[in-house]
Amino acid sequence: MGDYVPMYRRRRSGATNYGARRKAISSRGTLLAVRVSNKNVSAQFLSPTVTGDLVLASAHSHALRKLGWTGSLKSLPACYLLGLWAGRNAKSKGVESAFLYNGVAPFVKGSRISAFVKGVIDGGVQIPFSEEAMPSEDRLKGENIAKYATELAKDKEAYDKRFSGLLKKGFRPEDYAKNYTRTKDAIVGAK
Repeated sequence: MGDYVPMYRRRRSGATNYGARRKAISSRGTLLAVRVSNKNVSAQFLSPTVTGDLVLASAHSHALRKLGWTGSLKSLPACYLLGLWAGRNAKSKGVESAFLYNGVAPFVKGSRISAFVKGVIDGGVQIPFSEEAMPSEDRLKGENIAKYATELAKDKEAYDKRFSGLLKKGFRPEDYAKNYTRTKDAIVGAK
């Protein structure tokens, strides 16, 4: 008869991958943890220790509002811009390199997390990451959203329903590329 070994609570709830966590702590490098929710994106540059993680720098998508971003805070262009801002901010606080640590969250090629990582790399922090996993430049600028919005505008009801949140805030989805360029210039000029 074998001994029963219970699974840790954080593993049962899907909050921690202890194998990846053990590797992260033993690497003694800085970690980048990115979280995408239904409304926002947040990230932290962490220095892992056995007793807990030390936060070296952090970023939240609400910082983009102060830089003039009026689009969705969780869109792919917003993730790239937040990553660019976070990378420049972390670099100014002495973070030179980091490893992406997403815990149990799966990584998807061309996703919002990969857009964020591309922004961090463009911001000056070195992260081992494949170019193949990064989204294309037109997706980073939101040109695909603008094109979709232009096509959907032919059906006014569907257009209003799909983009209701942005339209209430006075933002036209066709303007994603202009908004992206303006916000990126504000980030690059800010530091």
